[in-house]
Amino acid sequence: MSARIVFDLDGTLIDSAHDIQAMANASLKAVGAAPLTMDETKSFIGKGIDAFVQRMRAARDIPGDAHDDLLSDMSARYETAVALTRPYPGVLSALEMLRQNHRLGICTNKLTRPCIAVLKHLSLDPYFASVWGGDNPIARKPDPRPLMAAFEELGDGPKIFVGDSEVDAETARRAGVSFLLFTNGYRHSEIEDIPHCRHFSDFRSLPAIVDDLLPKD
Repeated sequence: MSARIVFDLDGTLIDSAHDIQAMANASLKAVGAAPLTMDETKSFIGKGIDAFVQRMRAARDIPGDAHDDLLSDMSARYETAVALTRPYPGVLSALEMLRQNHRLGICTNKLTRPCIAVLKHLSLDPYFASVWGGDNPIARKPDPRPLMAAFEELGDGPKIFVGDSEVDAETARRAGVSFLLFTNGYRHSEIEDIPHCRHFSDFRSLPAIVDDLLPKD
């Protein structure tokens, strides 16, 4: 049976934390603030760049009137922040296997242009027939509407969402779709505390999990 499978991006398909840390620290350096640690960077990822800047300001006690300038500076750096980003091990082979029988999409809170830029940089863009970024005209996750819009663009069939975080799990819950949890991403909670129907730590196991999840013809 052919399914529609939509993926989160950062922390799910790609480990982008080093690039995000580098661009955040460049913006912080410009205002004389101390750099973010990797743990801080990962903890701020997930709800989009505006929320990232809010958390970054709070961590460095930067006043609110600097928010727009920091947001503009980071956004300008985002499209070229690709040099340190890598797909997680097994992603390419899993996508190649999955696209033989299923239709694939992206629903991320990353801005659309940086999303497309990193997909192209990593040669991942041909795998996805639908890409919804966090600056889409509808909403950001955990609002389920962009996820449902991505599924709509992929046609008919069972719906599966693959992500790594509490935000992704809540999005899937609100959308009423099956959620597969990648456990090596940027989650903040224990695996058992994040609602999901299956979890995995190695992308090489994902095609078999998908096949097992789907109804048999």
